[in-house]
Amino acid sequence: MRLQLLKMAAMNLIATLFLTLVTTAQTFHVIHSFTGVEGGLPQAGLTIDRRGNLYGTTSQGGTGGFGTVFKLTPEKSGWKLSLLHTFNGGNNGGEDGGDPNARVIFGSDGSLYGTTTGGGSSGCSYCGTVFKLTPAPIACITCPWTETVLYRFQSGIDGRLPYSEVVFDQDGNIYGTTQSGGSNCQYGCGTVYELTPHDGTWAERVLYNFTGGADGGGPTAGLIFDNASKLYGTAPYSDQGLGGGTVFQLARSGSHWTENVLYAFQNGSDGSQPYAGLIFDGSGHLYGVTGAGGAGNGGTAFELTHSKGGWNYSLVYSLKGSGYLGPDGSLLMDSAGSLYGTTVRGGSNNAGTVFKLTFSNGRWTETVLHDFTGGSDGGNPYGSVVMDSRGNLYGTASIGGGGYGDIWEITP
Repeated sequence: MRLQLLKMAAMNLIATLFLTLVTTAQTFHVIHSFTGVEGGLPQAGLTIDRRGNLYGTTSQGGTGGFGTVFKLTPEKSGWKLSLLHTFNGGNNGGEDGGDPNARVIFGSDGSLYGTTTGGGSSGCSYCGTVFKLTPAPIACITCPWTETVLYRFQSGIDGRLPYSEVVFDQDGNIYGTTQSGGSNCQYGCGTVYELTPHDGTWAERVLYNFTGGADGGGPTAGLIFDNASKLYGTAPYSDQGLGGGTVFQLARSGSHWTENVLYAFQNGSDGSQPYAGLIFDGSGHLYGVTGAGGAGNGGTAFELTHSKGGWNYSLVYSLKGSGYLGPDGSLLMDSAGSLYGTTVRGGSNNAGTVFKLTFSNGRWTETVLHDFTGGSDGGNPYGSVVMDSRGNLYGTASIGGGGYGDIWEITP
């Protein structure tokens, strides 16, 4: 009997050690710390190409002080950062743009496209721009890319403060959101816009003006398309700021677009303030996060499933937090259906986390992949995460590192 107990104890010890190795197998390390000269305060997530190069933006820093666009190239000795563009912002009459808060996205032409919240039309310091960066000749690896401003917002009914990344339709038209501006509020409740190329220029058209009421307002995230060319997005505010925000759909009706609210958050256990965008799974279900609310007081992850009568809300997970500044970046889903994301605050140091949600035995469970300290590892990650072909995760931290934020990697 005693021998059996000893065997069982040994087996339990081995199992415990194995589980410990599994849970600690993932390794976090900083692959670049910003110094301010090449940028600082990265607020957005990263974009990864087929070769594993990383691209991103910093909202401040650079020689002009108004942010940068950078590229990180993996090398045997580590990662090498190259500056693709430094924004001049107010130093160039506000027309160059500045303070980019969104990811850069590759277009079909191999150029990078993005937005800035600073700059805009002449005399407007914070109206915003949509820009394009054209790659340097292949022979010049370290050369900066060429910036072209596609559109400068006018601080009026055309929209203002484009915090969101852009998305393309099949014809190459660009779509995005602005947090402010529009025609339905005294100070603007935000818009959904379209940019269409024509004879070397881009024409802007507002597809929808938010009212700040039941339809939502103040969108900060980008949009996604479904197979029927309908647009989906989030608005963090609703009912003139008293509501918890909305998930919306825009459907084309002739030459116009009609909004349909798929879900309105109730400022309770379902979450509130959905600052981040949405993703689809392979079955056409929508997944997203809220920055506040939930039973854990740190925001929620949710799922919306389509039915004949509309869309049904399901709570995926309630994150723990301090009541605000939960997830701000969109979720990532891997091939196994697990979800990955970040929280701006929360964790044992209240400096943010990287988390994974796994579905098993009928419920979702959370694994904290990294708990930021706000020191050398960084902190307050606002952006979403990306994953390479080997399962490595990459993201940004807006503070810490060398004092101006950093870029990190988590290896499985």
